[in-house]
Amino acid sequence: MIKSRVLSSELKNNVGKNVVIAGWLYKKRELGGMTFLIVRDRDGLIQVLDDKSKESEKLKGLYPGTVLIVEGEVVEEKRAPGGIEIHDPKLKIEVPVEFVPPIEIDKPLSHDSENLDTLFDYRVIGLRNVKESAVFKILAEVKDSMRRFLKKNDFVEFNSPKLLAGSTEGGAEVFKLDYFGKPATLAQSAQFYKQIMVGVFERVFEINPTYRAERSATTRHMTEFMHLDVEMGFIDFEGLINIIGRMLKEITEQVWENCEPELVSWEAVKPVLPEEIPVMTLADIHEKYSAANEQQTIGEKDLRPDEERWICEYAKEKFGSEAVFVIEWPASEMKFYHKLNEKNPNIADRFDLIFRGVEICTGSMREHRYDKLIRQLKDLAGGDPENPGFKYYLQAFQFGMPPHGGVGMGLERLTQKIIGLSNVKEASLFPRDMNRLAP
Repeated sequence: MIKSRVLSSELKNNVGKNVVIAGWLYKKRELGGMTFLIVRDRDGLIQVLDDKSKESEKLKGLYPGTVLIVEGEVVEEKRAPGGIEIHDPKLKIEVPVEFVPPIEIDKPLSHDSENLDTLFDYRVIGLRNVKESAVFKILAEVKDSMRRFLKKNDFVEFNSPKLLAGSTEGGAEVFKLDYFGKPATLAQSAQFYKQIMVGVFERVFEINPTYRAERSATTRHMTEFMHLDVEMGFIDFEGLINIIGRMLKEITEQVWENCEPELVSWEAVKPVLPEEIPVMTLADIHEKYSAANEQQTIGEKDLRPDEERWICEYAKEKFGSEAVFVIEWPASEMKFYHKLNEKNPNIADRFDLIFRGVEICTGSMREHRYDKLIRQLKDLAGGDPENPGFKYYLQAFQFGMPPHGGVGMGLERLTQKIIGLSNVKEASLFPRDMNRLAP
């Protein structure tokens, strides 16, 4: 640690004093015999004025990324970043960079769809651009806001294994691997484990990587992403929707309170969300969409991407909400652990939460009665209760589980929509899809 080092955020409290700063050379500009240096530290940018350009001679042949220690006087200067400038500098080159950077990190990096491969190929360097790194400060705040809300509401955090003996939730979207001569898969979610933990703590959550072997190259899919898994006992369907709606509202408020400069740098617009997010049925959305558009979706078992976009625009106009809960999904599409509606067995007690045109969250009540769960496992999934993938999960129900429900929410999707990015991969630090395994 450098003794007496002052960070960019602390300079305003040190006007008139001689200080030591340290960071990376971000930009160098020569003007009329003077040299302006921009130095980046963990809190932001610092402008250094070398009015005779003598000290800056030390940077000859060096490039952005060069690690510097600078000593000088703190002076107010409205035109400088943060309104502060360092004068009469003395430069020490801690680590020289003699390689020409492949991209210019002091300028906005293109996020056009045709440039995304270039963006990700040079991600290691591009993340040093302050606008790019802002995305991941926002993502970190999304995660922290989730934790604060859930802990405030008596949830206990846990971590489940990601190496499993097999695909127990059904579907072919699993990554298979050899586990010391035995077949194994990477976890598609924490579903079974979070339900098991309801029998321990009643309210639980985890934020961990999730893996889906989806052969999809859309703007909303990745093969690895960060996932919030929430499960709670002694709750009904209405209560589940209520707490998730409150969580979304509080997350967006907290992110805007704590990351406003980063959001402003992306020209983000604060989401419009009421105290209670509106709830609509799948059939009602199909009818309204079909009436307003030339395409007919009545009777379809899911929402089309264009319907998701349309219903959020409709909800914003009609209800003052950029999010909407969609309920009454067909029972024919339910997972074996979902719970059928008691009054109408043709629908499941499930919802999707659509936010700014994209589904960010799926939730449902779970079948907690052992005998019915066994029946649904056999009938809907063709599962064997003695299979190790189901056996231990079922033990939790065999020895008493309360009515419970839960949700899964993608962190990158939520962050993407809060900022207003076009592709979920833009909100992933080092994105993984069917074509990318590096960097």
